[in-house]
Amino acid sequence: MAARIYQIQKNAMQSGKALTHLWVLEYANAQAKQPDPLTGWAGSGDTQAQVKLTFPSQAAACAYAEREGIAYSVIATPPRTLKLQAYADNFR
Repeated sequence: MAARIYQIQKNAMQSGKALTHLWVLEYANAQAKQPDPLTGWAGSGDTQAQVKLTFPSQAAACAYAEREGIAYSVIATPPRTLKLQAYADNFR
């Protein structure tokens, strides 16, 4: 059972930075999803893929994974870049 640990990124539809300080432990898919013959919806018997655990810091998420014996990989957070521009730049 493998997991990945990453920090929540700001959504493109989101103007603020709410919940971007949290870290998430998410299990990797153990089975490929297959279409259901009756409904056509994609699904699998893997229930771990539905589990998302949030932590206040990366250290807390790593400590949890080590304590529970879960193999994990940490995905680095890309640096935040600010696009500084003035309103007058719209008319140049």
